[in-house]
Amino acid sequence: MRADLSLSDLNRIVQRIEAKSQARRTGLRGRSLEDAVGGTVEETAVGPVLLVQRRFELTHRHGIQALGAAREIGPDLLTLLGRSELPSSGGRRLLYLDTETTGLAGGTGTYTFLVGVGFFDGDAFKVRQYFMRDLDEEPALLHALDDLIIRFDGFVTYNGSGFDLPLLETRFVLSRRRWRGDLLHLDLLHPARRLWRDRLADCRLGTVERDVLRFSRDDDLPGALIPSVYFEYLRRRRLDQLPRVFEHNRRDVLSLAALAGRVGAVVDGAPMPDLSPEELAGVGRLWEPFDLERGLACYQMALALGLGAPGRERLLFKLARHEKRRQRWNEARSLWEAAISGHRGFDPHPWEEIAKVHEHRWRDLEAARAIVEDALSRARSHGAPERVLDALEHRLQRLARRLGSPA
Repeated sequence: MRADLSLSDLNRIVQRIEAKSQARRTGLRGRSLEDAVGGTVEETAVGPVLLVQRRFELTHRHGIQALGAAREIGPDLLTLLGRSELPSSGGRRLLYLDTETTGLAGGTGTYTFLVGVGFFDGDAFKVRQYFMRDLDEEPALLHALDDLIIRFDGFVTYNGSGFDLPLLETRFVLSRRRWRGDLLHLDLLHPARRLWRDRLADCRLGTVERDVLRFSRDDDLPGALIPSVYFEYLRRRRLDQLPRVFEHNRRDVLSLAALAGRVGAVVDGAPMPDLSPEELAGVGRLWEPFDLERGLACYQMALALGLGAPGRERLLFKLARHEKRRQRWNEARSLWEAAISGHRGFDPHPWEEIAKVHEHRWRDLEAARAIVEDALSRARSHGAPERVLDALEHRLQRLARRLGSPA
């Protein structure tokens, strides 16, 4: 670089840098907010609110999943996934809901400045987004949302029971509005954990989108940055990043519909040939409290397809417990022995159960003592805790006394 740059030269360089920076701000200078995000200002009984609407065909694919599949979830399956009864009307009109807020702490100081909702209407899935252009527009946003909620029987969210719905309830109460807490709530985080926790690194929505729906968020604005973008808009009316906030929220709503369809297909269609053993085990966990035989059948198929550790041992213990309740001792013993054979560490539970079956059910004290001796030897070799060793030694001494021979 030349060492004799004049002041005018430096000014031209600075101007070029500033011009490039402005060009990167998505060309939104001079445009209105409505134009930037493709919305309109709607008048409510308590003031205006910005509304952005989009329409998607039922065949629209979000990743590998068509949106229309969520519409096929039946009432029994909806009750199963929502873990609560349907409204007395038996309706299945669901509102897919996601919020963007001024912070993650919750409480009375946190605002929901953008609420995205989706619903099936005729031959389309419609997404509506209600946005507060300033904090004094909250009454209008809540009024518009209230008018919409009254038409539906339940919500679908992802971790909404821990964040979105409690926060909305707080905002409704502070605005002296009645919150519809009686509606069905399907929080997809819970079935997602049961279905995919054994094969995913975590069950965050982004992980499930990528690994289950095969949906990639290109050029997505990270959720952690969204509050700061909104505050920058409030302070300086900068629009450059705001359309990305709307796009992020819209993708969240579409993911809810796509994921509901995927979960419904997996759970209602089981057993399916394309399901992994881990997914079948998860389907069993969902069905077990409602249809025990169907749940156990899913467990058996997961084991037959080669479910790996530690899920395999957990299922074997679960199946053995059900056989024990039915007093099918041979079947229960076989399951406990299978769990022992595949367990790398030492778990005293199956050993104790097998010993109790021999001692109390079959009155074979010699066999029971042999099992406890084997268990004690393995416990020592694996460095089991003292309490485990003491319990096994106590059982062995009691059996020896009953047999009339030294331990």
